[in-house]
Amino acid sequence: MAVGVRRALAFGLLALSSPVWAAKKVDLDYHVRLLPQSDQAEVRLTLAQGSAVRSLDFDLGDGSHYSDFKADGQWQLTPGKQARGVWRPTADKASLTYRVRISHGRKNGSFDSRMTPSWALMRGDDLVPAAKLDQQDGIELVSRLEFELPAGWKSVETAWPRIGKNTFRIDNVSRLFDRPTGWMLAGHLGSRRTRLGETEVTVTSPQGQGMRRMDVLTLLTFVWPQVQAVFPRHPNKLLIVGGNDPMWRGSLAARESIYLNTRLPLVSESGTSALVRELAQVFGRINDNQRSDWISEGFAEYYAIELVRRAGGMSDERYESLHSKLTKDSQKVSTLRGEQINPAQVAKAVVLLQELDREIRLKTRNKRSLDDVLRGAMHLESVDTKAFIQLAESVIGESSRVLETGLLQ
Repeated sequence: MAVGVRRALAFGLLALSSPVWAAKKVDLDYHVRLLPQSDQAEVRLTLAQGSAVRSLDFDLGDGSHYSDFKADGQWQLTPGKQARGVWRPTADKASLTYRVRISHGRKNGSFDSRMTPSWALMRGDDLVPAAKLDQQDGIELVSRLEFELPAGWKSVETAWPRIGKNTFRIDNVSRLFDRPTGWMLAGHLGSRRTRLGETEVTVTSPQGQGMRRMDVLTLLTFVWPQVQAVFPRHPNKLLIVGGNDPMWRGSLAARESIYLNTRLPLVSESGTSALVRELAQVFGRINDNQRSDWISEGFAEYYAIELVRRAGGMSDERYESLHSKLTKDSQKVSTLRGEQINPAQVAKAVVLLQELDREIRLKTRNKRSLDDVLRGAMHLESVDTKAFIQLAESVIGESSRVLETGLLQ
């Protein structure tokens, strides 16, 4: 090859690998000012270069939680049961500002999220609603979240990496539009922290809410080796927030974060654990569709039992007693299909998964288990009942007798 041609090729390869060809980075900053006197947050989105984004089309739900929109550029609000707001920024530095109500009440008088004069417990998903992003080619948005706290409020916690006192880096590789999601808590807080494996764990709640922070950390430390053995993906950070009544008396996982009512026992009388169940949801991230809610809910409850059992926290007698209770509670269930299944269906799903695990272990001579099906489902963007059956049978190496049931029709 001629020297000139070699030089030209080398120069071309160098140019292709140089930063010049990398995506152009444009800052997208979220500024959240908490306003306890009005039970609101003022949210400001600022694009360093508005021309990088053609439009952001927000899903505002029924529209009742959002108000006072002000935009640099065009803002088009479409009200209704499925309200939408479309922002088309100006070419230079551009901002969109609005207010969002924090407290969300339930019919029984409890709250999904709440703001008081001294603290606010909320979800980032509500602060910045989901949106369809239409951006210019070759652009990468670099997103940060900053909180402006009321006078006297001490701190704020999120599941995102902290890069300043009240500032966090928002980077979700699975989504084009990086927005702050997951549970968040600000105000007069009490917190405990530890590192478990690759994960920085923070347990926090407003002061005086009765959160058993060390109990939570102790249970997590107890089951963590089993969690690591089952789940291949381990988050860098895990936030667990708690609140007492009138916060909703339940538990709920969100992105790398868990809400746990402080009145809930960490392990119930039957031996199950709401905390471990939500932990399985956070680590598993199973996305089901086609009326297959039984898959994600069944997996979570199955591992809430199994992880405690494998860690040595449940005797064989307790396990058999719990299995009998699940069987009894679900004896009238005729189908597992549905968009949102009820507790009896969850119990039936767990019984089915326990039977499937035994079948897999028997037919593969203990070389494979339900853990392999879980890991396969985690690698899928979404999973439905048909795909689940195919996945399980690929692990077994033949058809499954357990899954030949009318429950899945």
